[in-house]
Order: sequence, then structure tokens, then C-alpha cells
Amino acid sequence: MQQDRAQEPEKNIPLLVVAGPTAVGKTALAVRLGHRLQGEIISADSMQVYRYLDIGTAKPTPAEREGISHHLIDIVDPAERFTVYNYQELAQETIRDVFARGKLPILAGGTGLYIKAVLEQFSFSRAEADPLLRKELQEEGQEKGLAHLFQQLKKIDPEAAERIHPNDARRIIRALEYFQVTGEPISRQWDLTRKTQSPYRVHFAGLYLPRLMLYARIEQRIDAMLDAGLLDEVRGLLDGGYSPRLKSLQSLGYRHLVQYLQGTWTWDEAISSFKQDTRKYAKRQLTWFRAEPRIQWYEVRPDQSLEPVLHAISTNVEGL
Repeated sequence: MQQDRAQEPEKNIPLLVVAGPTAVGKTALAVRLGHRLQGEIISADSMQVYRYLDIGTAKPTPAEREGISHHLIDIVDPAERFTVYNYQELAQETIRDVFARGKLPILAGGTGLYIKAVLEQFSFSRAEADPLLRKELQEEGQEKGLAHLFQQLKKIDPEAAERIHPNDARRIIRALEYFQVTGEPISRQWDLTRKTQSPYRVHFAGLYLPRLMLYARIEQRIDAMLDAGLLDEVRGLLDGGYSPRLKSLQSLGYRHLVQYLQGTWTWDEAISSFKQDTRKYAKRQLTWFRAEPRIQWYEVRPDQSLEPVLHAISTNVEGL
């Protein structure tokens, strides 16, 4: 029976997605749904994949997980390169494994691109970046001008040149780099990266709070992170030899406290910026998810029982 489930086509796998802005309460709700629906949680958080970044990423503690298995947390070193392509492969493999063991896969998190990569069968190139080539192209652009690079792009990939603004240096250089590394125009890769219907039977639950209530939760969460020792966590990463320029240490909270530890900002400046940038991030998350037509929204006010929300989501999942 288990073997039969392992061979099940992905389009027949039920999948619950729990998404929403930071601090809205996704983890706590997903854990309760895990108990109710016999599920396991696959994290869709681009920072929780990193080991040692615990407090600042709001990584759920063993106690907060309440015995529900969590996947794709603590899987890479902070210095490792980890892409959405890497995440897509691991997440889809994990979803199949969870389902094969008779459990409901619950994809929970706030990184919209990760969720879309799982649901929409994006095709990602396996071609590695070439930092040396990129540096050479950047120097060529500085010496001969961006228009020179853009003319090169028009010759090798006119379709990409139609879709990239002549002043978009980053994308022009990336397209030239891709062509020289792979021998193929990047526009061909873009054509492969197309949206299709989800290969899963999905209920997409979006959680929300009134804005002022969400902002208050963000303030409380950051204060709690600081009380829990976030500064010591950041200091420990730097003392451990991790560069502050790493992608992992440029994330919310970490980059702000690095600025404080390096003497660039005062404590008050660092914390004020941390809170302001987190509010802006939550706003961007909401903008992203509101453009997703499949989401069914659920209000999760802390002063109200979650039981109606749990019941509604459970009912929808049982109908998949």
C-alpha cells in the first residue's frame, strides 16, 4: 500500500499550503492543522534553511513543533549557496515522501517565490554562475559603457533584448553570462520557465490580520527575539568566521545587528530600522500573495478563537 502511494502521480497528491506575512501566526496554525489532519510540515521560508540562524528567523523550537515533523529547516550552512531551484527539488521530493508515508504534506511559510516554484512547475537552469566571467563583463561595461553590452545582447539574444530594459545592468550581464556559460540564449530558458496548473490537489490558505494588529505583532516578535538573545546569536556567527556579506547574514535582523556590532549604527538606530524594514517586508509579502488567485483568506485575530479557521481549512482539505 505504501509503495502504491509512493508511485502516485503528483497531480493526485493533496497539498495544504499555509501562507501569509511574517508574524501572522503561520507556524502555530500549521502545527495545529498537522495534529488535526495527520500532516507533516514542509517549511517554505528562505532563511530557515540555514543552520545557526535560529532566533532571527523565528525558527520553531522543538517545543513549538509539538511533535509534528518539520522538513527543510537547518539543511545548509550559512556560507552555502542555496537557490530557489535547490528548494524546489527538495520540497517536491519531500512532499512525495510525506504522502508516501500516509501523511498530509503541509507547505507553510512566507517566501512566495518558494511556494510558487513548488506549485507551478517552474523550470530552472542547472547552469552554475561564473563569478569571474561576471566580473569581466562588469568591468567591460564600466570601460565601454552599458550600451556596448546591450548591443552584444541584441546580437546573441534579440528576444531577451526586447524584454530587458537597456539600463538594467544586472539582467543584461546575467543574460550575457548565461549565454557564454551554456551556449544557449537565456530567453530559451525563460520559455521553459512557464506557469502550468499545479501538479497537486491544493488548498491554498492565506492568513491575515488587520494592518495595525499585524504591525503590533511584528514589534512584539522583534522584542521577544532580542530578549531571547538575537544579538549574541549574530555575534556568535561573526566570531565563527561567517562573513557579514553572506546572503544569510544580509537577512532581516541579522544585517541590522551586524551594523550595530560594527559601529555603523547605534542600538536605537539598528532596532528602529529592523522594525521598519520588517513592516515593509510584511507589506511586500501581502502584495505578493494578494496577486495569487488561488488563495482563500482566513483572518486569525489573536483575540478570537482559531477553531472556526481550523474547521474551515480542515473541511476544505478533506474535500481535495
